[in-house]
Amino acid sequence: MALSRLFITIGTPIISAVIYVLSIGYRHRLRISRLRKQGVAMPAGWSWWFGHLRVLDEKLSRLPPDANVYMAMEDLVSDHAATEVFLMDYWPVFQPVLMIFGPELAVQASIRHDLPKPHDQQESFRPVVGGPSLITMNNEQWRMWRSLLSPGFSASHMLSLVPTIVDAIDVFCERLRKHVGGGVFSLDDMATRLAMDVITRTTLDTDLDNQRSEHKLSHALNTILNWHSFWDPRILLNPLRIPVQWYYGRVTALFIRQELQKRFEEMKTDRATIGGTLGRARKAKSVIALALEEYITMKHETNKEAFDSMELDKDFAQIAANQIRLFIFAGNDSTATTIVYTYHMLFQHPSVLAKVREEHDAIFGRGPDAGDRLRDNPVLINLCRYTLAVVKETLRLYPPASSIREGLTGVSLTDREGNVIPTEHLNATIMHRYVHVNKRIWPRPMEFLPERWLVEPGHELHPPSGGYRPFELGPRNCIGQTLVLNELRIALIMTVREFSIRPAYDEWDAMKLANESLYGKLLRQLGLRKSHCKTVLGERAYQTSRAGAHAADGYPCRVSLLKAEAHCC
Repeated sequence: MALSRLFITIGTPIISAVIYVLSIGYRHRLRISRLRKQGVAMPAGWSWWFGHLRVLDEKLSRLPPDANVYMAMEDLVSDHAATEVFLMDYWPVFQPVLMIFGPELAVQASIRHDLPKPHDQQESFRPVVGGPSLITMNNEQWRMWRSLLSPGFSASHMLSLVPTIVDAIDVFCERLRKHVGGGVFSLDDMATRLAMDVITRTTLDTDLDNQRSEHKLSHALNTILNWHSFWDPRILLNPLRIPVQWYYGRVTALFIRQELQKRFEEMKTDRATIGGTLGRARKAKSVIALALEEYITMKHETNKEAFDSMELDKDFAQIAANQIRLFIFAGNDSTATTIVYTYHMLFQHPSVLAKVREEHDAIFGRGPDAGDRLRDNPVLINLCRYTLAVVKETLRLYPPASSIREGLTGVSLTDREGNVIPTEHLNATIMHRYVHVNKRIWPRPMEFLPERWLVEPGHELHPPSGGYRPFELGPRNCIGQTLVLNELRIALIMTVREFSIRPAYDEWDAMKLANESLYGKLLRQLGLRKSHCKTVLGERAYQTSRAGAHAADGYPCRVSLLKAEAHCC
């Protein structure tokens, strides 16, 4: 009798929970099955039990193990060219996702309906940015912070920060010179260190000097990213991931909060020295400084007598720190990736490189003082139209990210064949790479043609409306895109006429093979270790799954100085 009561006490809740989970799972699978029967495009091979996981695994197995997951979508994109969208069912791991690669559908999701960011994305980004930030916020909270931070990223303010960027790239050039005549090195590592120095100087007014010696903030962020993935279960299920990311998240948070407090105290002091007036005592030097100026102004106006004793609100400081972490992550990661791929494109297209150098000669003269001229007259950067076109074309072929939104009840998208797709219980991913090479809208889509960005509307090469979105389009476009484009242009202005950078993958692969352990060689000889593919679509410098889609193996390269006679004759 006692055993019966025990079974009822313990077994009933367990059985109820199992039935509940099975019921939820059945409804979820039934929903996808119904969408399939309604004609929503999805890849062949779907199953009730595993959705498209086996399909994705089969596609990934053909690629290098570190290849970006979107590279596995190449065949699927071709198969669904008629609809320009297909449904990938990641049951039971992730929410099913509409994979979009048509500009009209992308506009529906990002502008017409302005679908929100997925509610679970905040947890995905938490190890990286610490909590709510612009990339995960929605509604009024997002609008408030976007409005507060936008002045710091205005075009005029970004021009005022050009000398700061020049200073950082001076160090980058110094480090390149040290590699001249040396061995193979990672351009990705150098670019990442540069981008970290630029983003912390411009957003936080803090000089890490990270290019000369890795700063603890940079080490912490890189460690978090090395242990992070937005999709790979091999990383997400690693039991060490959570404690490692927690520890380095604490290191990051503590440093940024301390720097934020310093900026706050400096501004209070500045205000006090001019009698507490509301005018700015000095020109703000960083993005967060402008946000703090606005915050202090609002606080001072509501409580003028307590100005001297005013403290930085803890809730405001926490979210401000999250925003800084987001800027550091995005500005460091995606910018570094684009720097690398821009040099890669210039190496592969010497005629384009020659035109870039000609433009710089015409604007800055043939002397080595382009950096000094930019410090004195930052607006010169806007004259480098062909350089900007090169950067934009690189971002078209190698976008560092995609965009994801969450479907809503009552909101549907319509594909090119007129199929109406309800978005409830679905996410929608705009795959920037495949929008950017969609042959229906882009002439010669796989060719590197900077001229696309210089022709007038009506020309066959002119970029299509809604078809270019490395920074996304609509109200949630990237707030820092002007900073990124400035940094990339300045890097090219200060380097391409002095240095020649070329990839060294053959040397790198040979070195790795020569340094392979005896155990590894034995496994390979016995056929027990798989020889992985080293290219994707014929490209050795393929985009990897590391956040920002970094080039494979850190882009091993060599650098040499341009011969004076080759440039000055």
